Amino acid sequence: MNLNVLLNRFVSLPNYLIPKLALTVLAGSLASIKAGSLTTRVIRWYVDRYSVNMTEAATTDIASYKTFQEFFTRPLKSGARPLANTDFVCPVDGAISNFGQIECDQILQTKGHKYSIAALVGGDRDLAAEFENGSYATLYLSPGDYHRVHMPCDGRLIRMVYIPGTHFSVNPTTVSKVPGLFARNERVVCIFDSEFGRFALTLVGATIVGSMATFWHGIINPPRPGRVREWNYEADTAICLKKGEEMGRFLLGSTVVILFPKSTLTFNPAWSYARQVRMGEFMGQAVQ
Repeated sequence: MNLNVLLNRFVSLPNYLIPKLALTVLAGSLASIKAGSLTTRVIRWYVDRYSVNMTEAATTDIASYKTFQEFFTRPLKSGARPLANTDFVCPVDGAISNFGQIECDQILQTKGHKYSIAALVGGDRDLAAEFENGSYATLYLSPGDYHRVHMPCDGRLIRMVYIPGTHFSVNPTTVSKVPGLFARNERVVCIFDSEFGRFALTLVGATIVGSMATFWHGIINPPRPGRVREWNYEADTAICLKKGEEMGRFLLGSTVVILFPKSTLTFNPAWSYARQVRMGEFMGQAVQ
């Protein structure tokens, strides 16, 4: 066996051995506790440790947050993220983990690792086929980022699928070591129709991501039933969201993967691997 392969397996071994689900459940529980001054001290430490920009928050006073979760999912001030005059805006604050063309049905996770669209969306090959040879963007939300997820363009909700999975960390180091990570972690796939065609926006869970929530459903996990769950909104015309509107959030942070069909958009030429991005900035233009 190749020495580099052996080294990668050795370095990534702790990711397989730690009790990821137990840590995730514990973190979610602790983040919801109202502990008064202790909560304030924890939040203050977190703000300093991860250089969180509290001047952008709708509520800047750290002591006003009753729980860590309330702080973590804090909204921003009105106007903090103006929308670029473009067809597709970036849906989150974070860093570009990867983006580009889908090769047949394969998405590039990182150098040396790919995974299939079908695996990402929970094995639905008909759905996966809609995105073959299309485009994707994988955006990593670091601990210090704003953790709400917004719409890249106007869209009408069609389906939502919860897919159980493991809880690997999604930091760049782990992503480079664990094959198919985004198609193995717990995730929520949201399918929208738009004037540019259908697109999928996937919220990927991770170690200590206590739960994920959407605007229309609320908290999706827990419960964690260990099976795929699906909600169909095809007949519900009421769930229509505008470009830039909030569609969901992480209750402790993670990664978003967006899929577009073939010939839907061209990405911002300034985008590059590991580039920092902000919600509302220019992500792409529709293909004419």
